[in-house]
This record gives sequence, structure tokens and C-alpha cells, in this order.
Amino acid sequence: MGQPLVLLLAELGAKVLCVDLSQNASFFIESLSISRSSITPESLDIRDTGQLKTFISRYVEKTGIPDGLVNLTFATTAKKMEDLNEDDFNYANNGGITSSFILSKEIGTLMAKKGKGSIVLFASMYGMNAPYPDVYKEPMNKNPIEYGVGKAGIIQMTRYMAVHWGKQNVRCNCISPGPFPNKKIQKENPDFIQRLSDKSPMCRIGQSTEIAGVAAFLLSDAASYITGHNLIVDGGWTCW
Repeated sequence: MGQPLVLLLAELGAKVLCVDLSQNASFFIESLSISRSSITPESLDIRDTGQLKTFISRYVEKTGIPDGLVNLTFATTAKKMEDLNEDDFNYANNGGITSSFILSKEIGTLMAKKGKGSIVLFASMYGMNAPYPDVYKEPMNKNPIEYGVGKAGIIQMTRYMAVHWGKQNVRCNCISPGPFPNKKIQKENPDFIQRLSDKSPMCRIGQSTEIAGVAAFLLSDAASYITGHNLIVDGGWTCW
């Protein structure tokens, strides 16, 4: 879901630092047929919080305090609950909650000194609802428990940070996507996609481009009086 957002922000005139694991960001930027001058790719694993802090310091010294931050990272084991142990759970929490906290805290503190900024985190419908079992028939596994617990934590983190930095004009919001399965799952599991679609009031899954505009809105001054909000983009899934 991050790629359409990077492209939209660049089209809107933003200078975008696109960060991903390994060389994923570079491969993405190289694949573009449009001008790439406003998009800078970087590699980083935010689970390494020491490296993360060094990365932030280096880029702030180079380009200044950013106006906006979007964090789409998550961590999960994809295991069934019966197979999940404490190490698995801690691993997911570190990658999904702890590293997101450190990233948001470091950038948010700098934004507070600047007196302006917008942070957009990503939660999920499964941070509010449990997976609907009938959708996840074999060979699909239910969305794992540690993922939902982590996304629920992101929603609360959003509210806390919104209040903490409110007087410094730093807004913090999150987006909770509904059913947005990746292209590989769509191709390999059409029956699963149909069940997801049938569960949605709009009778379809979400497209990644439908997240980009929502995130761009929350980043922009058009949302200047919105903070601490969990914006649900789920085609009505959580209405049932």
C-alpha cells in the first residue's frame, strides 16, 4: 500500500524519502517510468532501534525536520495461535509496536520543537475486530493474534501521541485498512478473495490506490484540525 502513496505525494509536490527493507525501495524507484527526482530510496530495518536513531539523525541533519511521517511497517509470524510461543509474540511486538513507537517518538519530538508536523500510523480493522472464521477456510490461516494485538496498540499509541504533542501543533492519526490482500494472495487464492468480497458491504476488496489519498489528506493542512483519529478504510466491513 505504500507505493501508490509515495507516487501520489510526489505528484502533489512533496519530497519523499521512501524507506523499506533491503533494496526494496531502490527497486521500486528504478521501476518507475516517471521522473524520480523528488523520491529518495533508502534501506532500513526499524527493528534495529539503534540504527534507526542514527538514520533519523543523519537525515535530519541533511534535510531538516520532516513535515510528515507515514509508517506502514508491521511484524507477524503468520502462525496459528496454538503454535505461537512467547518468543514469537515478543518478536512481533518488537517489530510492530516497539519500533513504531521509537520511530514516532523520535520524529514527533523533533516536530514538536519545530511547532508543526503530521504523523500517520497504520493500524487495521483487526485492531478492532477479530477475524471472521468462515472467511478463512483452508488453506488460509486466520489473521494471527499478534498482528491484531499490535494494531490495537497502534490505535492507542495514536491517541496518546495526539494528546502529548497537541499543544505543539503536531498531529497524530492512524488509518485502519480493511481487506486489502496483496496481489500474490489475490492471484493464488481466488476463493478466499471472493469470501472477503462477500463479507464486505461494497462486495469487493480494497485497492491499494484507495489508501493513498486518505494518507495524503491526513498529512496535509486540509486535515489541520484532525488528530487522535483512527480513520477506517474498509468498504464498510466493520459496520456489520
